[in-house]
Amino acid sequence: MKRKSRKLFDLKRREPSREEYPSILIVSEGENTEPSYFRQFRLTTAEVIPLGIGYNTMSLVNKAIELRDKKVGTSHEYNQVWCVFDKDDYSDDQYNSAIFKAKQNDVKVAYSNQSFEYWLLLHLKDHQGGALHRDNYNKEINNLLPQNVKYDGKGSKLVSADLFKHLLSKDLKTGKTLQELAIRRAKKLHQLKDSYYDSFAKQESMTTVYKLVEELLKFC
Repeated sequence: MKRKSRKLFDLKRREPSREEYPSILIVSEGENTEPSYFRQFRLTTAEVIPLGIGYNTMSLVNKAIELRDKKVGTSHEYNQVWCVFDKDDYSDDQYNSAIFKAKQNDVKVAYSNQSFEYWLLLHLKDHQGGALHRDNYNKEINNLLPQNVKYDGKGSKLVSADLFKHLLSKDLKTGKTLQELAIRRAKKLHQLKDSYYDSFAKQESMTTVYKLVEELLKFC
């Protein structure tokens, strides 16, 4: 009887430990905005590691590959590696080449044209993808936020806990969360821009950050 009981106990499914959870590395160009945003995702079945290292385009992709390769073959290697960077004022060639190299090296990319803040804006406004310079993002975002919530895009550039919470709140008109609306809007713009332009650098205004967010939501 004792042997049988022990066997039945051993066959029961055990909950994986934190060390067995998938590990997702997010390497971003921005040292404040992106890490402070992604750090607030509460994943229950994966570990997210956001690093804001200040490198740009190709340098960022090369660093992501380096960090990924250092872990290969170890028990704690990264299951996914993402690069998050912006078009900003980098040349079309720099921007396009970085995206191509990432894809060729199995590094996923969440790129924004012109900048990451466009992803935040899409939570608050159904922008149709027309030209909007990134210098105007901060004002646009704050004009649409409630008075008790602000984004300091000209200073710390941190996504505060209050701002992150608001981005998850529900839109009273649609019944959807602002995050759901942002994903829908970003996906629509991506499909539209992709159908018109072969060059990633010409796809303004748009962002593929929604892809990374959708991936993270699988583990919440």
